[in-house]
Amino acid sequence: MTPGAGRFAPSPSGELHLGNLRTALLAWLFARSAGRRFLLRVEDLDRARAGAEEVQLRDLAAVGLDWDGEVVRQTERGALYEEAIARLTAAGLTYECYCTRREIQEAPSAPHAPQGAYPGTCRDLTEAQRARRRAERPAAIRLRASVTDWAVTDVLHGRYSGLVDDFVLRRNDGVVAYNLAVVVDDAAQGVGQVVRGDDLLPSAPRQAYLAGLLGVPVPEYAHVPLVLNPAGRRLAKRDGAVTLRALAAAGVGPEEVTGLLLGSLGLPATLPEALTAFDPAALPRDPWILDPQDLTPRR
Repeated sequence: MTPGAGRFAPSPSGELHLGNLRTALLAWLFARSAGRRFLLRVEDLDRARAGAEEVQLRDLAAVGLDWDGEVVRQTERGALYEEAIARLTAAGLTYECYCTRREIQEAPSAPHAPQGAYPGTCRDLTEAQRARRRAERPAAIRLRASVTDWAVTDVLHGRYSGLVDDFVLRRNDGVVAYNLAVVVDDAAQGVGQVVRGDDLLPSAPRQAYLAGLLGVPVPEYAHVPLVLNPAGRRLAKRDGAVTLRALAAAGVGPEEVTGLLLGSLGLPATLPEALTAFDPAALPRDPWILDPQDLTPRR
């Protein structure tokens, strides 16, 4: 098998909708077509809903996906995250931050800082200032970045340069931030290929930069187009029958859903046929506009 696994990593916040399932199919096709293992990771640090994981795994299997090894859950991996933060701290690459969201929004930008960057309010506090702020509220931990942007290469987007600021590694409630967890998880699992929605492309430079600081490989990125509703907004369950359960209740089975999703990618209607025909270079680059009303049989 090709070194470096592929993966799909949903958050168990509810049922997967068609946009999630389309991305999962793409992640599987990218991995399997390259002879990679395909892993499943549940990103349950912050948004877990009781029973959601079981439903998501059932739905992924229903559309024909399989995966290698056991499912990994982020809530079982806290020691790995804390070890990474400790290494960065020992290297002088972290600092405590006491800012509220409102304080960050109202603070003037740091000189020469990119739009949207953390303004550096807590970067150079004295020990006395930190002690005073600690008495007021718990501290988050931020990365002390030495760059303002970083470039990655994406299979579909080519070279992409994006913002890198002093982003949060651990929030002040003790929950590890996504950007740290995903880098640590991918390295620990031997993930060499990350396929996910292109709304996450701006996160890739931060994660690639952090991977370099931690001395772990940067995976190959492929940020795929989203599914949007007719109003141009990202598809969501509020749009109607967009989950397997809702579609099944309307008379649309999982095999039909798989065929529909693969067809939206210009691929044959079954996974074995789609795998044979799969070519990343031929994938659509634009979002798929979907009106859920077109999915269910007319009564």
